[in-house]
Formats: sequence, structure tokens, C-alpha cells
Amino acid sequence: MATADVTADAYGTRLERTLPAVRERVGAAAASAGRGASAVRIIAVTKSHPLEAIDAALAAGLRDLGENRVGELEEKVAARGRSAATWHMIGHVQSRKAQRASELADLIHSVDSMRLAERLSRIAVQDDREVAILAQVNTAGEASKSGFDLSEALEKVHEVAELPGLAVRGLMTIAPFVEDEVVLGQTFSRLRELRDELARATGRVGPELSMGMTNDFEIAIREGSTMVRLGTALFGERTGGPQ
Repeated sequence: MATADVTADAYGTRLERTLPAVRERVGAAAASAGRGASAVRIIAVTKSHPLEAIDAALAAGLRDLGENRVGELEEKVAARGRSAATWHMIGHVQSRKAQRASELADLIHSVDSMRLAERLSRIAVQDDREVAILAQVNTAGEASKSGFDLSEALEKVHEVAELPGLAVRGLMTIAPFVEDEVVLGQTFSRLRELRDELARATGRVGPELSMGMTNDFEIAIREGSTMVRLGTALFGERTGGPQ
């Protein structure tokens, strides 16, 4: 667990300050794009924060919780219960951990390859259930980023959507960590445009766009994001957590 002695009350006090401010910013960004704040879901990213952060988030009315590691997700779900929240797996998933990720997460944001998609499809068919996913696309074109290459994403995501047992709710991307609003806006608009192309090509890909984090979520919302993944903006810097 966390090395620092941070209580649920401390996280609750922080959220009393940060959550209204975040919601105001989300609302303003959505309004600037002609949308309502309810069109954007806040995914509270509790990675590397202790269980007290989850307790405070739930008490504050945040029901969508995101984790980056399958192991940490497993520990937190075990501690607080599968039905305590809507659990989002937002980090890279290794094929060998796909089974657990599919059992623990309500939505896997980071399906970044055909290999992983095919593995999840086999799991879904074997277990006779549906696995909800987002296809991760590397719209930034950065070698360090995971995801389907933008140049082939239309074809590849279409292929993913045809796999049995998968429900492709939409797309996800990670923007470069830069301050250039033009670069960020282009990164997000490319994903929106791809989503729209897919909507014309197939009815098997949903409308969700998971894009935007603490440093760029307002730009992402203006470009059409339906889910923003926020950790530091809500909880402050990470203190540690289950590994």
C-alpha cells in the first residue's frame, strides 16, 4: 500500500476543492464545443494512490475509476468489490494478463494491437461473455506510444470490431506531453475524425472517445472527448500504492 500516511479524510478534503474546479472546467470546455457537461465522463485515475483515494472518490460521487496496471486493479477490486465502481483499465495490457483484465475491468481502454484483440476475443468466446473495449490509436505518431498506427487504423479497428465476443465502444488515444495547443488539438481531432469514418463504415464501433488527461483535457473535450482520464487534477501527485 502507500508509503505515505494519507487518510480518506485527507483525500476527501482535497476532492472538496479539486472536484468542483474540475467539473467547472469540464463544463466550460464542453459548452465551448456546444455540448453539455453530462456528455463527458470523468474517469478518476487512482493508479499508485492508496485505497483511501478510492473511498474518497466514491464518497464524492465519482463512480468511474481507472487503473494502469492489472495487478493494482486486482488488489483494489479485491479490497473494495467488483460492484463498488465502474472499473476502467487504461494502461497497457500484456497478453498473459488479458484474462484477468477482462474479468476485472468493465472497460479496457488500451487494446493496442490485433494480438491483444484476438486474445480477448478468444477469452470472450471461451467464457461465453462480452468484453467491452476501446481501440487505442497512436494519433500522435510517436514511436514511444502504443496503439494502432493512424495510417492503418481504419482497416485494423474495423477488423477488431468483427472479432466475436468484443464490444468496441469507441477509441482511445494518448497525446504528446507538450504545451503546444495546436499539436494537442490535432492529436485529438484525428481520433474524432477516425471515429466518424468508422461510423460511416460500420455499425460495430461505438462513439466513445477516451482522450485527455490532467494537462490537456480541456482541449480534448473541445475536440469531442467523451471520457477524460484525470489523476493529478483530482488527487494530487501520487504517493505510492499496490504494485
